[in-house]
Amino acid sequence: MLTNRDQQWLRLSIVAVWLATAIVSLWELEGQSAELLLAAGVQDPLLTRVLILSGAGVDAALGLALLLRPARWNYLAALGVMGLMTVVATVIEPSLWLHPLGPLTKNLPIAAILLVLARIKP
Repeated sequence: MLTNRDQQWLRLSIVAVWLATAIVSLWELEGQSAELLLAAGVQDPLLTRVLILSGAGVDAALGLALLLRPARWNYLAALGVMGLMTVVATVIEPSLWLHPLGPLTKNLPIAAILLVLARIKP
């Protein structure tokens, strides 16, 4: 069984991923974030901006929810959003699964952590 300290480290690492993803998405608003949507065929700059800002908002909201209110439903929500984003990214750019830094493969251990934390929290 995980100690409270172990659970805390896992939770804070997941919070860091969600918040960092939100920040990087905004940082790369006109760069990699926009390029990913362009690869998906999104040509409209306004729609691109709305999608990136919305995604960053979801990432930030989940990160803050997991930080401030760790609960089973927040972990499961994060798992669902991560699953959806993984499917979308796979459709847009399947080669991300083969990237040496693992932008999509990292989601496998993150999913495991979220499931473990969801099982522990009421």
